Amino acid sequence: QASGALDELFAKIDSGEVEITGSDGLLPALLKTTLERGLQAELTGHLGYEKGEPAPAKRPNARNGTTSKTIESEVGSFTIDVPRDRAGTFTPRLIRKGQRRLDGLDDMIISLYAGGMTVREIEHHLATTIGVELSAGTISAITDAVADAVLQWQNRPLEEFYPVIYLDAIRIKVRQDHRVVGRSAYIAVGVDLEGIKHVLGIWVQDTEGASFWAHVCADLANRGVRDVLIVCCDGLAGLPEAIEATWPDSMVQTCVVHLIRASMRFVSYGDRKKVAAELKKIYTAPNEETALAALAEFEASAWGAKYPQTVATWTAAWERFTPFLQFPPMLRRVIYTTNSIESLNFQLRKVTKNRGHFPSTESAVKLLWLAICNIEDRRARERAAEKGKPAGQRRASGRLV
Repeated sequence: QASGALDELFAKIDSGEVEITGSDGLLPALLKTTLERGLQAELTGHLGYEKGEPAPAKRPNARNGTTSKTIESEVGSFTIDVPRDRAGTFTPRLIRKGQRRLDGLDDMIISLYAGGMTVREIEHHLATTIGVELSAGTISAITDAVADAVLQWQNRPLEEFYPVIYLDAIRIKVRQDHRVVGRSAYIAVGVDLEGIKHVLGIWVQDTEGASFWAHVCADLANRGVRDVLIVCCDGLAGLPEAIEATWPDSMVQTCVVHLIRASMRFVSYGDRKKVAAELKKIYTAPNEETALAALAEFEASAWGAKYPQTVATWTAAWERFTPFLQFPPMLRRVIYTTNSIESLNFQLRKVTKNRGHFPSTESAVKLLWLAICNIEDRRARERAAEKGKPAGQRRASGRLV
């Protein structure tokens, strides 16, 4: 009999006679009934007797009707009757005093925001899909509630030692003084001794320079980082000096992929494949001496004569380019490129691309943090799933080697 009733209900849903969400939907009605029963049970526990039973003569408190309250939820809006007591001492926990939204709706809004939707897009999405009408200001206030969590994350203690730290940036646009300006959001990713990558922090600065990078390195050191073996970065002015001042024994490695791209900017499109093949001899050389000979050979060749700027780019970056040559090929793949952080940045750019600009630096960091949380949670689930598989069925683990 119950099965037949369910089949009839599903048929009505399929035909459109019964809506699932929205103000007249099935789920809001079920949620309303559940919450009202729960609130009545809470009041019963508070008073000490069931509804309909006579109150003991000496009991100073009793039921005192209900008050209506409109609730916004992730399945739509609905009105519930909240029971009251005469003494005014009843404080419901299921629906708190002053609460107008279920926590699930806030979680949904934050999730949509983390996925890259703007406040106006979220406002339209809620209105059209579940019939919940929230103002842009309310939605902004909900997303602003994560500000404390962002601050706590940005100041959390870190490991004392990281074998590798990657530093890279993504470009964002921020409104400042009634105009939109470009900014770089710098992201540090540390690889721990288990080979697992962690985002260590986000820094947005108006201009680069020695003072900015000294601040970044000091921030990491103050949060507990005592030593770093290798820092991979993209030839940022002032950064190598700041790293060496903070961690004197660290090795600073220029990203070879970025170096190749920079040197290829001067090469015509038709020549790029051949020039790239010649440059490969430099960065795949077994040692620095062989790499230097390969650069000299390229400089003396027709390509070197045709593209002297390419030679100059490699020469200028040589001191920061060569450290990885002392390592075996397997380790070189880890340290000579910031691909590990660029894959993260690619996912972050997918989130930020919907926005023409951010209203403030804080809102940009907030969105990046939410996206990073989603990415790191997904990676943690993937690692957990890998551990549950037989060794022969696992993908290559995310370790250093």
